[in-house]
Amino acid sequence: MACPICDKATETAFRPFCSKRCADIDLARWFSGGYAIPADNPDDAEELENQLQQADRDKPH
Repeated sequence: MACPICDKATETAFRPFCSKRCADIDLARWFSGGYAIPADNPDDAEELENQLQQADRDKPH
């Protein structure tokens, strides 16, 4: 199996990546919004935003 970031062979400790560096690059892409699942229905995005706002209001501060 090849690392999805650099195509080197994977290491068991970092699978599916070859190193901590590639795992961190992948994580940074998730955090920055580099990976996204497109929505076909704009109402879905609005509903999700409303749910997130409600969850934020409901959590203890």
